[in-house]
Amino acid sequence: MSEADDCLFCKIIAGQIPSSKVYEDDTTYAFYDINPKAKVHVLIVPKRHYANVAELAAADPAELAHIVEIAQRIADERFHGAYRLVFNTGLDAGQTVFHVHAHVLTGEVLDE
Repeated sequence: MSEADDCLFCKIIAGQIPSSKVYEDDTTYAFYDINPKAKVHVLIVPKRHYANVAELAAADPAELAHIVEIAQRIADERFHGAYRLVFNTGLDAGQTVFHVHAHVLTGEVLDE
């Protein structure tokens, strides 16, 4: 069994686990975080499995740029365009699902 076979986000993307979809295209899926840290907290994930943002950047920089574009679109639609974009990389940095994902935090004024 590969990492992707047992990956929570791969199962969400495949529709095996329900999610509240915000955005989807051929390469990318976005959905609401089940434990939000802001009024709007969306996770953006590439459909192809990469363990972390460094792996994604090395393999597919265009997809990483696309994730940033989607984050801006979400912030434009759900707030006035301001947002925080966070990638946790590694267990010690708080990454709990080892499928790269961007946290888009918006919808309110955020503390520093």
